[in-house]
Amino acid sequence: MPVQVTPYVPRTITVHMGAPDEWAENVTVSFPDYVKNVASSEIYPTWEPAAIQANILAITSFALNRVYTEFYPSRGYDFQITSTTAYDQKFIRDRNIFENISRTVDEMFTDYIRREGFVEPLAAKFCNGTTSTCAGLSQWGSQELAQQGYGPMEILRYYYGDDIELVENAPVQSLGQSYPGYPLRLGSTGPDVVAMKTMLNRISQGYPAIPKLWPVTRTFDEKTQSAVRTFQSVFGLTADGVVGKATWYKMVYLYVGLSRLSELVSMGQQFQGFSFQYPGILRQGDRGGDVSVLQYMLALAAEFDPALTELAVDGVYGARTAQAVREYQQSRGLQVDGVVGEETWYSIYGDFTGIERDLRNDNINFPQGNAAQAMSREDASYRYGASSRHGQFPGQDLELGSSDQKGVSLV
Repeated sequence: MPVQVTPYVPRTITVHMGAPDEWAENVTVSFPDYVKNVASSEIYPTWEPAAIQANILAITSFALNRVYTEFYPSRGYDFQITSTTAYDQKFIRDRNIFENISRTVDEMFTDYIRREGFVEPLAAKFCNGTTSTCAGLSQWGSQELAQQGYGPMEILRYYYGDDIELVENAPVQSLGQSYPGYPLRLGSTGPDVVAMKTMLNRISQGYPAIPKLWPVTRTFDEKTQSAVRTFQSVFGLTADGVVGKATWYKMVYLYVGLSRLSELVSMGQQFQGFSFQYPGILRQGDRGGDVSVLQYMLALAAEFDPALTELAVDGVYGARTAQAVREYQQSRGLQVDGVVGEETWYSIYGDFTGIERDLRNDNINFPQGNAAQAMSREDASYRYGASSRHGQFPGQDLELGSSDQKGVSLV
């Protein structure tokens, strides 16, 4: 989040011992102990040092991304990360820690990777590379590369691209929250107002009804109050122009969600040659490209429909995918069995085509349309607003030296 100009390493992290929405114990451990636990659960101590170091950097970066973006707190949860690989990383309470992994983590737990020009730690996805594959680091593949003489950053660039960089010796401090602890209102000043305006400007790219706030000053003026009221009206909050905790974290949620959407849009390029014809029945236990396409369509729909929850695209029809299918079927009035037959497939595809068309035209998030009206129409895409940011003034003059908040400059 923009409030945390420099990402930090928290002294502790709270792990939910299960899926986000299921009851489970929350366990708070020191951050180094968390990384040691995950690394000992995910990789082998006999691997090459470079492979171990690369995996520790990926584990650390992913966890720090969850902390930095307030991924779960912004959704109303009281933890930073879960213990399940369906959502996050494997954490096993009270497990034994391998000695060499422990030493390595102690040496490098304040280091992480990020994209060049970005502030936030990279949400470094990984999988074992044998029973599961993903668009990220292959754990067994990292060992093979290390055996060929690759160094840790060479391994990471092999999987995440050449545009990543290593940040070393990040500051360590107690875990905090971005919400300033008091409402922001007309007359408020300071860096929290700057952070709030930055979030609103980013969100307004997808929701053009929200006016741009430019220049971004430290003062909560009447223009800011009007923009906040518009934001609150769009998202069903009390439109009082005051940024309390609920409004703040709704902004955080959307700010993070837009980043997630960008990842999905990029991922969709690999499915451009897919016919999207019904491939036959898909159910729990299936694997392969058809499952990946199904997961992609559901993941994209979840960005626009609050009845659906986020889904990883890994090509494995596991319990989480079956749950996502049941959620979809329930929300669309279909038979709720977690199995994708022809009716469910083409219903999902119908929703997907409406979203994909808008994203192809605009490459950004769109507000959801009136659900009640949508259900009365045959065109499923009507559920998604048709607003566009084409032609919308960005709120500032673009000239030599201009840059956006991701660091992309006009040169």
